This record gives sequence, structure tokens and C-alpha cells, in this order.
Amino acid sequence: MSSKKILVLLAAALVAASCGFHRKKYENPITKDTQQPDKVLFDKAINDIERGRYEVARLTLNTLINTYDTSEYLAKAKLAVADSWYREGGAHGLAQAEAEYKDFILFYPTMEEAAESQEKICMIHYKQMEKADRDPNNALRAEQECRQLLVQFPNSKFAPIAQQRLREIQEVLGEAEMRAGDFYHHKGANAAAANRLKALVDQYPLYSRADQALWEEADSWGRMGPRFRQKQGEALARLVKEYPLSPYTDQAKKKLTSLELPIPEADPAAVARMKYEAENRTKPGLFRRSTGFIRRGPDVSSAAKSGTPTMQNPLPSIPVSVPLPAGAAGTTDVTVAPVTGPSALDTNEDARSKPPGSAASSADANSQPQQQNTTTDSKSKKKKKKNDKTDNSSQPAKPTTPPNQE
Repeated sequence: MSSKKILVLLAAALVAASCGFHRKKYENPITKDTQQPDKVLFDKAINDIERGRYEVARLTLNTLINTYDTSEYLAKAKLAVADSWYREGGAHGLAQAEAEYKDFILFYPTMEEAAESQEKICMIHYKQMEKADRDPNNALRAEQECRQLLVQFPNSKFAPIAQQRLREIQEVLGEAEMRAGDFYHHKGANAAAANRLKALVDQYPLYSRADQALWEEADSWGRMGPRFRQKQGEALARLVKEYPLSPYTDQAKKKLTSLELPIPEADPAAVARMKYEAENRTKPGLFRRSTGFIRRGPDVSSAAKSGTPTMQNPLPSIPVSVPLPAGAAGTTDVTVAPVTGPSALDTNEDARSKPPGSAASSADANSQPQQQNTTTDSKSKKKKKKNDKTDNSSQPAKPTTPPNQE
């Protein structure tokens, strides 16, 4: 056999293999084998999804949904429409997939696939997450959707996966706050640095560099003078107690001794957690480290592997350098709450209760012509006076009588 024929056969084999590799098995098939028309349509759509013909699959599924509105495969068909958009990908496809998954959860909240739909919504934003120094919108949305999965479906098999994803998302958000606080610290904006770093540790205690944040917070309080000695001691004591295996612990103990403040005992649970993190922390490979600068997504290898992630939204605080208004209670928390007390809409009279023919509106109408008549009378008086002056100037002057001559 000639070399040319061998190359042709190898090329044909590669093409056939690539066609086979392109097919990806669908995750939610229906194993019941029947010849009902709605089942035939569903199987055809699934086959198109597996082969990447997403538009054709959605047309078939919409035909099934609109034609057989009482079919037992209706829920599966709605889920398959969302899965087709999810597989298609892209900004438009993922946005459509999220909308379809939310509709599925709304119509079928008790089905097992509802938890899977919420997990995929979380993954939609997780995969679009950017690095810590860039737009945090997708990270915030991913955090919100993963929390929703843990709250709405706590017993689902996807809950442990969502919990780990939430730790990784909060690692990225914590890194963004850490970079801002570290910048303020090196810049010398001590009040802003202390405020930012304290809020970071309060919100994300599982963040991998929370011990460094506490150390820089204490240093920022110390630079602001002896008036903030107590706050500096609180940050150092928290570092010693909650992060006992940190490389900053020994320095924190020495600083507490110099400040003549008590040194707290290490929390045993914190010791066990830090040992577990040290044993199970994954390090990125050489290829990932060398190509990290061209990747869009963040590196989450340093995220925690244990512990309960934070489930509350952060409460922004005000730096101590910002003066409080006169008569303020002294709180620095900024919160948002619905209005519960009476407002002007509840206490004042409704303007619509005065129709055009009512007595109040008649009085208003009568006052307007009176004002207009007064204005007209004043104008007519001025005009009459002007006319009198004109008439007097037009009459001939009377001759002057000469003095009597005797």
C-alpha cells in the first residue's frame, strides 16, 4: 500500500473519531422506552442536543410543549431547553439558560432537578468570574446564587459542592478587599486601612490571608496614636486566638506584651482547622502559574476546604476619621430597611378627593377672576390718566395778560 493511501486512511479515521468525540451524553435522559409521540419527540431532541444541534433540539422541544401540554415529559422538556442553552454557552446562551432554569424552579420547585437547576445557575456566574482586581459583578452574583441553593435545597446532593464553590467565591471577594486595604495601609491612610481590613475579617473569616489582614489592621491602629490602643489590642488578640498557627502570631504576642495587654489562649477548633487546611491545601502547577497572567478566571487554589462560609451580606462601616453628625447615636453601621412608620402619603389629605366641581375648587376659581378684575381696573386707571395728559397737551395755550399800564 502506498504512503498516499495510508495518509488518506489515517485522515478518514481521524475525522470519524472526531465526530464520535463531539457527542456528549445527556445528563437527564428518560430510560423508559415507549413509542408514544411525545416520547419520540423528546428522544429526537435529546439526540440533537448530544450532537450539538441545539437550535433544532429547541424547536422539537417547543413542539412537544405546545402540542402535548399534559405530557408526562413536559417537565423534562422544559429542563432540556435550559440545558441546550447551557451547553451552547456564550454570553447570550448562558443568560437564556439562567432564565429557563429559574422558570423551571418556579414551576417545579419540588422536583429533584430543581436543585440541579439552581446549581447550574450558580455555575453560570462562577465560570464567568474574573480576577480579584477586576469587575466583581459575577462573583457577587455567584455568591448570591450559591447561597440560595444552600438555603432552598439544604439536603440536596449538590449542597456540598455549592458550599465549596461558595468558599472559593468568598476567597476571590476577600482578595479584592485585601488588596484595597493593603493599598491604604502602604499609602498611610490608616483609618481607611483599619476600617477595610476589619470588615474583611468580619465578613470572610475563612479567607486565606485573614491573619495578615489582622496584623495590618493592628499596625494601622497603632500608627493612629495611643487613643486607639484598645482597638490595636483587640486585633492582635483576635489574631492570636483565631489564627494560632499563623507566622504573625509570635509577633502579635510580643506586641501585646509591649502594650501590657493580656495574651489570649488559642482556640482548639481554630488549631484543628488550620492544620487541616495546611494538609489539604492544593498548589497550582507550574503550567498554571506560568500562564496565570493570560487567564481570565481567578486562582482559587488557596481557598479554604473546611468551615462554614458566611451566609449574610456585608454591612459597610464608616472609618473613625469621619466625624459623626451632631446628635448621632454613635453607630457606624449603614443598613437598609423598609419604611414602617407613617409617611406624608398616609397623613396628608388625598388631592384626588377634591373633584373639579367641589366647594374648595369653586372658591379657588372665584378668587382668580377677582384678582384678574383688580388687575384690569389698575390698568384702566393708568390708561385714563395717560389720556388726560395727552388731551391737556393738545389744547392751545391761553394768552398771557400783560400788566396794566397806567
